Amino acid sequence: MVEKKKLSVVIPMYNEEESIGPLFDRLFPVLEGLDLDYEVVCVNDGSKDKTLEILEAELKRRPNLVVVNLARNFGQHAAVMAGFAESSGQWVITMDADLQNPPEEIPKLVEEFKKGHDLVGTIRKGRQDSRFRKLASRITNRIVSRISGISLQDFGCMLRGYSREVVNGILQNPEYRTFIPALATFFARNPVEIYVRHEERSAGQSKYSLLKLFSLQLDLMTGFSMWPLRILFFVGSFMAVFGLVTACLILALRLYYGPGWAAEGVFTLFAALFFLVGCQFFALGLLGEYIGRIFQAVRKRPTYILGWIKKAEMVEGKGA
Repeated sequence: MVEKKKLSVVIPMYNEEESIGPLFDRLFPVLEGLDLDYEVVCVNDGSKDKTLEILEAELKRRPNLVVVNLARNFGQHAAVMAGFAESSGQWVITMDADLQNPPEEIPKLVEEFKKGHDLVGTIRKGRQDSRFRKLASRITNRIVSRISGISLQDFGCMLRGYSREVVNGILQNPEYRTFIPALATFFARNPVEIYVRHEERSAGQSKYSLLKLFSLQLDLMTGFSMWPLRILFFVGSFMAVFGLVTACLILALRLYYGPGWAAEGVFTLFAALFFLVGCQFFALGLLGEYIGRIFQAVRKRPTYILGWIKKAEMVEGKGA
């Protein structure tokens, strides 16, 4: 008899007392309809409302529920990592508690797992956010994708699927500040992105302010790219060359037209200033390059991820 695969659904929660009931009423019937063993791992991230009390009450009536309670609010990244650590399924799906990620879309991710994909990213279709938020997200996704080299179309959708191998890779590299969907692409061998529905928030409001969203994108850029440091190097190089060329041009014109043309040395001063500022930026960029290499080294990400190894089998009797 073939053993059933087990699915773990990890849900970070912060002040979600109004969402838990509607979420569970839709989530558990969907999971019951799958031909899988399953568990739902809810991580209470230091909620200040009745989230933990409601989860503890749900434990008595839902044997497939696992509740992880963090000592205080550590943020969504830490909550997801805690959920990963406590999950036991071969496949792990993360989602928000506010029902913007419809539980009815989970079977789509499971089908991609069955096809052999080890990382299932999602793209929100019919996104229920303000125009400003959607525009800002679209611009940010393109910029970050180009700078970091990570080919994700939608960095912000929480509904994602991870194989156990990818989850273990993430857990073995517990970076203090990182972006889990992007880090997962490093360990994935056969990723895929699919479209999923997006609904209006069932209750409450977004826990992500514009400042937090900016901080998240900054973590993404600095955690997966050295371009911010290298920009200093390129800007410094350009300014240094520009200052040197300007100084040579001013010197030539001064020799040709005389000292009066150079405004008693003011132009020369500007040229020297450009050159010196350029040298400073150049030095900062060079220093940043070394710091970036140290940063990459201390993260201790593996140099490579093995797919498989084939070896020639010994032929019986050969070499005897």
